[in-house]
Amino acid sequence: MAVWDDLVGQDRVAAQLSAAARDADALVTAVSEAAAGPVEEPMASSKMTHAWLFTGPPGSGRATAARAFAAALQCVSPDRALGGAPGCGFCEGCHTALVGTHADVEVVRTDMLTIGVKETRELVRRAQLSPAGGRWQVIVMEDADRLTEGAGNVLLKAVEEPAPRTVWLLCAPSLEDVLPTIRSRCRLLTLRTPPVDAVADILVRRDGIDSELAASVARATQGHIGRARRLATDERARARRASVLKLPLRVDDVGGCLKAAQELIDAAAEDAKQVAEEVDAKETEELRAALGAAAGTGGRLPRGTAGAMKELQDRQKRRATRTQRDSLDLALTDLIAFYRDVLALQLGSQVALANTDVRDALERIASGSKPERTLRRIEAITACRQALDSNVAPLLAVEAMTMALRAG
Repeated sequence: MAVWDDLVGQDRVAAQLSAAARDADALVTAVSEAAAGPVEEPMASSKMTHAWLFTGPPGSGRATAARAFAAALQCVSPDRALGGAPGCGFCEGCHTALVGTHADVEVVRTDMLTIGVKETRELVRRAQLSPAGGRWQVIVMEDADRLTEGAGNVLLKAVEEPAPRTVWLLCAPSLEDVLPTIRSRCRLLTLRTPPVDAVADILVRRDGIDSELAASVARATQGHIGRARRLATDERARARRASVLKLPLRVDDVGGCLKAAQELIDAAAEDAKQVAEEVDAKETEELRAALGAAAGTGGRLPRGTAGAMKELQDRQKRRATRTQRDSLDLALTDLIAFYRDVLALQLGSQVALANTDVRDALERIASGSKPERTLRRIEAITACRQALDSNVAPLLAVEAMTMALRAG
């Protein structure tokens, strides 16, 4: 299995990255054999470069592509010497890079709202080091769109003047989500939303999902690989989606609108609570042990360690905020997909519906309103998402949206 096998529906991108990995391998091999110094000059004329920016809609596989490329850059398969392309998927370099244990591959993802200056400075410091044992020092930043302006400026210098054997792989939904000064110094790769059939196929082949369920969740998420897998494997996720898709039938009056808004907020808060229960207690206990809260001392921490505990608690609160925000955004995405199906029915479009499991509700809403009203409803949901991004109070933003969704 090659490292590109999990990159669904992105043959063009896989071909580009494979060619770049081949050139990167040749560059490192040439330097090793000649015992020469830096490789900047050959880099300029090759398909390889020191900084890449992976963009594409949610679910397109940006991070998957970046991790696969990181693995290919570390490939040590003997077949390379016989003309084979790097990225076999089996050698130690590929395997450890893919599972996250390679010493020279740092994967950065955040469960916070932003990535700050402190974390970015640490990454830049690491990026200046030579590879410990691999062929390249690779930094994969899955959430480059979450860099604060200050953090982006810190990263800029590292991208402008990279170490000879360091590669930055940045991922963001679009070009506009990254500072212009950074994106102008990166080679751009744009991924597309994978075909629904391709997503269903990989769920069956790789995850062992029943073919009927795989087709249903792939269609419901319109090719979003991660969400499709979650729906297929998490019964709670399917129940939450079913609840969200009932909302359009429950906003006939002001009372119904306000109640539906509160239930959306409560469901998002419950998601955040579940994450906290699964992760926070373990993190706290591990930190207490690391700080020396030994048994027999009543659990008291040594002096001077309270700051570390406070920092962890603050981090957990920020994670809960992001979890709640992400859960709300997922519900709003499902609502947009619902009204897009309504619009398709109203216009007599022949496109496949995403939410065939609630076709009766779709037809009821479609027959009770005009396409212009459906467009205004989609705009109201989009406005709610933008308000949440601007830190408007969630309940206020969702209440305004549900009031705009009322029949009439």
